Amino acid sequence: MSIIEKALDKALELEQSSTHKKADQQDFLEKAAKLEAAAPSPEPAVEDAEAKKIHPINWSSLQAKGMLGPEMAYSQLAEEYRLIKRPLLMNAFPDGDNGIDRANLILVTSSVPGEGKTFTAVNLALSIAMERDKTVLLVDADVAKPSIAELLGISAKTGLIDLLQDKTIRFSDILVKTDIPNLTLLPAGKLDKHSTEFLASDAMKRLANELSARYPDRVVIFDSPPLLAASQGSVLATLVGQIVLVIESESTPQYIVQEAISKLESCEVIGCVLNKTKKGFGFRYYGYGYGYGYGSYGQQRAEG
Repeated sequence: MSIIEKALDKALELEQSSTHKKADQQDFLEKAAKLEAAAPSPEPAVEDAEAKKIHPINWSSLQAKGMLGPEMAYSQLAEEYRLIKRPLLMNAFPDGDNGIDRANLILVTSSVPGEGKTFTAVNLALSIAMERDKTVLLVDADVAKPSIAELLGISAKTGLIDLLQDKTIRFSDILVKTDIPNLTLLPAGKLDKHSTEFLASDAMKRLANELSARYPDRVVIFDSPPLLAASQGSVLATLVGQIVLVIESESTPQYIVQEAISKLESCEVIGCVLNKTKKGFGFRYYGYGYGYGYGSYGQQRAEG
């Protein structure tokens, strides 16, 4: 065999070898593509998925309880809450310095259980959330008997107490976004026998200051335990700029109201909502002689 023939045979052998290699490579790529297509998409991180989740409010349940809903914009109840919220918003967002510290933090409480404080706190939050330029954070601070999440039809496992107790939990981890764009819920969290100490802690004070200062358009509404039923209410009163005291009309004795007010000496801006009243508008300011305001922002006829 001549040198030229040997060279041609070698070239043919290399070409055939290269063709096989290319075929093997193509086969490998096709198999890899099929495996990749069949593989499930990676799940998003639980934290990210939960953070983006929108929790719908159970409007039918709220309506059954006589509370505000989207279809009640022109109802008497809606108008009464407009009267209640207006002075609160004027204090929270004044044209100039009105001397009220943390005025955008509002505590809703009562003297004793059953007067309608949670009813008032939720309706007030819903009413303010309807404002075009305001956002609302509704905090269930009745940590012994939390009820707001259940009332709204929202499932929540962690909340305020968990945040104060566990330094690894971030504030954003416990916020619950609702289907009302301007309304966010901060649940109470787990029950704890040291809840009063947590609410009186430096961590709670820092949280209150941060809530007040971080967002200039935010109103924070705390649903507090009744003042004469638990000590947490008077502790929370030291952290806010305004207090709404809910009084059950023709039921709560005046001396009970006076005793409750005596626990609010740290706050000079105290208004009252006369709840479950059968009287019409016209209820005017009156005083108990304690040196700080005690009056009516409006009246409710609802039975909450």
